[in-house]
Amino acid sequence: MAALAPLPPLPPQFKSIQHHLRTAQEHDKRDPVVAYYCRLYAMQTGMKIDSKTPECRKFLSKLMDQLEALKKQLGDNEAITQEIVGCAHLENYALKMFLYADNEDRAGRFHKNMIKSFYTASLLIDVITVFGELTDENVKHRKYARWKATYIHNCLKNGETPQAGPVGIEEDNVDVEENEDVGAASMPTQSPQSTSFSTYDPGNMPSSNYTGIQIPPGAHAPANTPAEVPHSADYSCHRSCTFQYNFPGGYSSNPRGLC
Repeated sequence: MAALAPLPPLPPQFKSIQHHLRTAQEHDKRDPVVAYYCRLYAMQTGMKIDSKTPECRKFLSKLMDQLEALKKQLGDNEAITQEIVGCAHLENYALKMFLYADNEDRAGRFHKNMIKSFYTASLLIDVITVFGELTDENVKHRKYARWKATYIHNCLKNGETPQAGPVGIEEDNVDVEENEDVGAASMPTQSPQSTSFSTYDPGNMPSSNYTGIQIPPGAHAPANTPAEVPHSADYSCHRSCTFQYNFPGGYSSNPRGLC
């Protein structure tokens, strides 16, 4: 894929979308579809924040140029030309990233790439809103993933051992909606080849799944923590992008009943 023209400095008004734009840059080669929708989310959000001041207008104009260039390069990709396919692609990618981080967390393997995967999964759930309103389930998983990233990051930073798996969210002590420190600190400091920890690769997911996991009573992990990665994307839901999971015991979750 051809390199995109660089963006001007990010206006301070757009601080809330800086990690979404960083995620876009990270996926330009790895998954251009994800990169495109991250930029689209940033564009839509930026327009709502400030589209009038000169520095914001300039930034949004350059971001629009990037979007148009990407759309031209990906013009024959159904995930770009068909909204329902793009929605399924994005939610499936976010789910795989969430599952990777959750697997590492439950196994007690705490490291920067796992923190980053939790946080990035939460950002990608933000991005799913370009297709419509999030379901309550997606909102809960976004909050849990972002909180987990913050909680584990703070534990490691303070020399403490995080508690593996679902634990209660301490609402008063953690800002799960925005934490720049987590987003920045969770960036890998080593290349995947040189690190001694597992790294997330959407094409190389662990073969194990979560079937049969019991969440302790009172724990604040979402009740529908993913049971397994779907074998293929389901394109039958239009504008209802919601993760499809299996509850322990085999009960399938589809709160909107649109599939």
